Parts: sequence; structure tokens; C-alpha cells
Amino acid sequence: MKHKMMKHLSLLLTGLVVMVFVLVNPFSAAAQDLNLNAESAIVVDFDTGKIIYAKNADQALPPASMTKMMTEYLVWEAIENGEITWETTTQISDYPYSISANNAFSGVGLKQNQDYTVRELYEAMAINSDNATTIALAELIAGSESEFVKMMNEKGEEMGLPEFKFVNSSGLNNESLGDNYPEGTEPTDTNLLSAESSALLAYYLVKDYPESLEISSVPETEFDGQDIRNWNYMLAHDAEYLEPYFYEGVDGLKTGFTDLAGYSFTGTAERNGDRYITVVMKTGSEAERFEETAKLMDFAFNNFSKQEIFPAGYQVEGESSIPVAKGKEDQVQVSVSEAISLPVQEEEAELYSIQYHIDEENLNEDGELVAPIEAGDVVGQAELVYEGENDYGYITNDTSNTIPLVADESVEKSNWFMLTLGAIGGFFADLFTTVADWIKGLFS
Repeated sequence: MKHKMMKHLSLLLTGLVVMVFVLVNPFSAAAQDLNLNAESAIVVDFDTGKIIYAKNADQALPPASMTKMMTEYLVWEAIENGEITWETTTQISDYPYSISANNAFSGVGLKQNQDYTVRELYEAMAINSDNATTIALAELIAGSESEFVKMMNEKGEEMGLPEFKFVNSSGLNNESLGDNYPEGTEPTDTNLLSAESSALLAYYLVKDYPESLEISSVPETEFDGQDIRNWNYMLAHDAEYLEPYFYEGVDGLKTGFTDLAGYSFTGTAERNGDRYITVVMKTGSEAERFEETAKLMDFAFNNFSKQEIFPAGYQVEGESSIPVAKGKEDQVQVSVSEAISLPVQEEEAELYSIQYHIDEENLNEDGELVAPIEAGDVVGQAELVYEGENDYGYITNDTSNTIPLVADESVEKSNWFMLTLGAIGGFFADLFTTVADWIKGLFS
């Protein structure tokens, strides 16, 4: 009997420990409860770049047509730079024509000896995920897809994509391109992106060219006399069989599928001013990639809210002042320059703290700031530190969790007379210390 009571008590205590862990650590519990059917995945808050969920997000996988997000970015950039316009026309060369004529790729059926505008080609690429129109745009911008691939990889480096490799503009496997695969790549090559890289690419596309969402959110349109549809089922399609996949707020971005890549999707949705970017890679079916994306979006919108963690002017207790040399004041007050807001779960804000890092180039050899100092001068960085579990970091550079640390007030440089007195006083103080040490040495 006693043994049974002890066993029940042990089980009760174990249950209490688990409950306490869940209450203290809701982020860990919620993340584990997603039961995500995807090889890799990620959720990113668009405003801050904060990653709120990740599963194998650094694993490089074939992205299939999600590759086209980079092609889209470079089209927008070429337009911004004045290299092309939406009304620029081009005709279809033999290479993209052969891709369009291949029934295996289910393209829009491009014709040769016909002018197509950049807008027509872009819409077919971004809405219908057409491969041939993607290649035609690459050739228009760079002269050849081979040169365009170089631009893609250079831009990937510039963006800081952590895991990526671009070998063509469309996302098809190179072996599907026949003898037309880009120079400098291998016939067995395929594009590679991690979920983190795909999310970062989407982040830059939406951040730099928000107008791209006006096109990616179009469920159906017309191209060259035919109706084409968007493969993003989470948009508001007219087709009744697609209604179960509709998700309020979704306005992009890009699906992807090949036999090698499986079914993937980079999505984004905005509700009440909050936008999240999601990525699922290598799910098991066309439907599953949207079902798993819905799990990620539900997790974000239902569990997180934007909160001001620290207000502008916040000071760390006991570290609110820095010593000053050659000033009318011997200290200056410092604080964070701007409010810090993040998407957090309930009570999670309490798990954040601030650490000061003073820029060494602003300090003298004694660790002092040197007057004069102007109010608002940046003297260092305030680092946001998360002290809970599952800190996934930021999609952008590590500097995303730092805020400028500034002087709250001006400190004028002391006049020459006071500086001279200070120097003389310092001289005699050093002299006295030296003599005292000498005398002490005589009697030791």
C-alpha cells in the first residue's frame, strides 16, 4: 500500500513539473505541438526579422519554383534601375520556346515571332509559375540565362542568404533543360535553398518591392487570350474545391514542386498590421504544403502579439552613466535610442534584458568617454538578450538585436585652466604615489 502511494505521489510530482515547465516555457511547448509534416520550416516576423519558429531551417534543399523569387527580385531591380520597363517587349528564343512546348512543364504556350511585354511575362511567372517566361525574362535582362545565374548568385551573396546555390532561373532541375543548362553549371545540378534562405529572399522581395504582392496575390488572370491561375491555393480562388485552403490575409508568395524537391511553399500573410513570412519545404502533397503553412500561420497569429519590450530612453539599472574625461561633468547618462518592440507570447517579455556594449574607439585608455559630447551621440550598442528557451534569432544580420546606445545629455569640454589644474593635480598625485611606494620599499 505504501509502495503504491509513493508511486502515485511520484507520478503526481512528475506531472506538476511538466505543468510548471509548460507554464514557464510556453514557447517550447507550443513549438513542439505543431506536429509539422515538412522536412524543414520557418516562421519570421516581417517587421523585425525575428524568427519565432524553425525546424531544420538551415538545411539546404531543392526549392523548385521558389527559385523564381530571385528572378522576380532581379526583374524589379532592373526596372528600378531603368534597364527595362513594364512595357519593354521581347520575343521568345528557341530555348524558352522548347521549354514552353514541353507538355511535361504545363506552360502557358508561348509563341515565337510575337512580342511579349515584361509585365505579361512577369505575371505568367509570378502568378502561374511558368518556367519559359522566367527564362525569357532572364535572357532579356542579362543576355543569357548563364549570365543571369551569375547575377542571382551575386545578389544572394549581397543579401546574405546563408545556404543557397542558383544554377538556373526557373527552379527546374538542370537535367530537365536538356543541352540548354547554363554554362558554368553541371547537367545534374539543381538549385538549393534552405528554409531560412528562402524566407530571407522573400523578406527582401517584400521589403524592397512591396508592389510585388499586388501581383502574387492575383488568383486568376488572362495571358495571351487564355485564363491562367495561381498555384497558391491559400488565395481567394473562385473554384469551390480550393475553398478549404483559403487563409485570410495571405497575399503571396511562391509555390514550388519537382519530384526531387517535393511540395514546398513560401507564404506571407498580414492581419491587423502584423505580417509573417512562412516556409515549408518537402511536404508530401500539393494540399499538405498549404495545410502545414496554415499551422505555421495559426501559430504566429494566435500566439504572438507585438509588444514594446523596452521604451525609448530605457536605462539599465546600475549602468546608466559612463565616466567622462576632460569634461565639465565627470559622467554622462546613457540610454537606448528607440523603443524595442517584438512579437512575443504572453508574459514572454519578462525574459528579455539589455546589455550595454560601449564602442572602444569612443573610449580613452582609462575607459572614459572624452568631452565634448553632444546629446544623442551614439556611444555604443544596447544588445537585446533573450533568457528563455528556443531563441531562434533573426532572419537578417545579427545586428537586428542591437539598438544604438546614446548620450542623454551634452557634456562640454572643460576650459584650459581647469584642464591644466587637473593635469598638475594628476602629476603630483602620481609623484606622491611613487615616493610613497619608494619609502615603503625601504622599510619592507
